[in-house]
Amino acid sequence: MPADQARALPWLLCIHNIPPKPPYLRAKAARRLAALGAVALKNAVYVLPDGERQRDGLLWLAREIEEGGGRAFVCGACFDVEAGGLTDAQVKALFVEARDAQYRELAAEAQPEFEALGDPREVDAPRRDAVAAWAAQLRARFEAVAAVDFFGAPAREMVEGLLAGAERWLRLGAPGAARAVQTETYLRADDYKGCVWVTRPGVHVDRIASAWLVRRFIDAEAAFRFGPPECRADGTGGPDGPGRTGRAGSSRCIRFDMAEAEFTHEGELCTFEVLSRRFGLDADPALAAVGAVIHDIDLDERHPARPESPGVGALIAGITLRTDDDDERLERGFRVLDDLLEYFRRSAPARPA
Repeated sequence: MPADQARALPWLLCIHNIPPKPPYLRAKAARRLAALGAVALKNAVYVLPDGERQRDGLLWLAREIEEGGGRAFVCGACFDVEAGGLTDAQVKALFVEARDAQYRELAAEAQPEFEALGDPREVDAPRRDAVAAWAAQLRARFEAVAAVDFFGAPAREMVEGLLAGAERWLRLGAPGAARAVQTETYLRADDYKGCVWVTRPGVHVDRIASAWLVRRFIDAEAAFRFGPPECRADGTGGPDGPGRTGRAGSSRCIRFDMAEAEFTHEGELCTFEVLSRRFGLDADPALAAVGAVIHDIDLDERHPARPESPGVGALIAGITLRTDDDDERLERGFRVLDDLLEYFRRSAPARPA
């Protein structure tokens, strides 16, 4: 195989044969593979997306297995067998499922703690310290999973929301915050005109819907970027280049539905709901009904509150399966949400959210 073709292979395989003794070697290999985020295709065959960190980690592991008396092989691979084999899309789905399960486990552990927080302005310093320690531990565990979340598992947003809610609780509970935050005023759409809205690539329902809300209700010419924001410390600069749709020449970056974003999940609210509430848009019954559908699909798919949610969820899933292009996903998703909003506006009255 030519060298340039070998470098183009999107996956790495680690195939090993580890002897029963010494017993620690098998456990050590399992821990290393888990830390790298590898997924088992079958017994002793693991896969990772190609990348410098993954390649170095697998080569180091293979060397340790060989030194321990076993055999290990690391090679590039692609999956394009349609009949009876795995495709690249199916392998990618294995990673999403694995990370989704880890995020959901974290969320299930954290949810009771979050619900028990109470009013942040009525707790003493030891309680705040305990919550801060819990939030720091949750963030560390979350970041360990996020580091190997190669394809943006949807359940990531559940944990991000709990973290954002806990960190907001800590800010409100800080000395002096009770006087500073008496009421939460609505943001003005005019203050957000001409911005570049930045989010993670691989957009799904909450990011699609949040972008739609921005374009339809905050800035009709809003620009979007997918990936790390190329902004200076003052929040300006660097929006031009690939992965951007909308107005050219904007300078202020606003992050949404990503780590350390200005707008992301807060507690039990998805990003769409947070944007809607902070801009005072949730008073519109039809828009609130759209928000309830987005919440169902994003956070409560197994127990939807709205009868429309499963069908809309299937439409959004179909969009993401048909294309990996984030601009196209937004374009297609916007049309679905336009129609959904029109449906709720013509329903008399719109069902309560």
